[in-house]
Amino acid sequence: MKKIFLVVLLALLPFSINAESKLNQIITSGELKVGTTGDWDPMTMKDPATNEYKGFDIDVMNELAKDMGVKITFVPTEWKTIVSGITAGRYDISTSVTKTPKRAEVAGFTNTYYKYGTVPLVLKKNLNKFSTWESLNNNKVTIATTLGTSQEEKAKEFFPNSKLRSVESPARDFQEVLAGRADGNITSSTEANKLIITYPQLAIVPDGEKNPAFLAMMVNKDDKIWNDYVNDWIEKKKSSGFFNKLLAKYNLKSL
Repeated sequence: MKKIFLVVLLALLPFSINAESKLNQIITSGELKVGTTGDWDPMTMKDPATNEYKGFDIDVMNELAKDMGVKITFVPTEWKTIVSGITAGRYDISTSVTKTPKRAEVAGFTNTYYKYGTVPLVLKKNLNKFSTWESLNNNKVTIATTLGTSQEEKAKEFFPNSKLRSVESPARDFQEVLAGRADGNITSSTEANKLIITYPQLAIVPDGEKNPAFLAMMVNKDDKIWNDYVNDWIEKKKSSGFFNKLLAKYNLKSL
C-alpha cells in the first residue's frame, strides 16, 4: 500500500520522473541497493558470524527502504572503491562518507545528518612521547592510513614530515598501531571513542579535535531527482526526531 501511495505521490510532482533516475528504478524494481564497507563502528559494521550489517547508518538505510515500501540489499564495498561503486551504478546510494572536495568531483552528496572531529590514536604506553598532534609530525614517526578514506587525504595534510604507511581493506590503519608497525593513525572522534573501549591499549592524543567533518550519503552526481527525494526525506526525519533517537541509541553527540 505504501509503495502504491509513493507512486501516486510522484505522479503529482511538478516534474516528470526521468527514466534514468534511480528513484524511478528503485520504485519499479522494488529494491534499494546500498553500498557499505561494514568496517566503521558504530556507523556500519558487518557481523562475520551472520554476514549481517548493523549500526547507525544501517538503521538509517533500513528506515529509508521501509518508508519507500521497498526491500533493501546491502552491497559490500571498500573505501578505495566506494566512490566508483556510485559512478558505475553498482548501488543506488552509499552509507555515510565524509564530504571531501575530491569525492565531490565525481559523486553527489545528500544533506548532512552527522558531523565529527578528527583525532590521532597512539598506543597508551606512548602517550608521554606523543602528547600532541605536532609530536607526530616528524620524519621518525610512521602514520598509518587506510587506502581510500578521507583520513588518508588528511594525514598528508596534518603530518607532511611523517612517513605514511597505507593499508588496504579489510586491514585497518589502527591495526598497524596495535601491531607496532606504525606510531599512530587518525580517525573520526566517533570511531576513536569506540576503539579505545574495544582496545584499551590504544589512547586518543589529548590535544583536541581538528578538522570538523560532515557526513552524508553519496548518490549519482547528475541524478537531481533522487538526490532531492533523499534530502527531503532526511529533513523530515530530522524534524520527526528520528536522528536524535538514533544518536541516543548509539551514544553519539547531538547534531
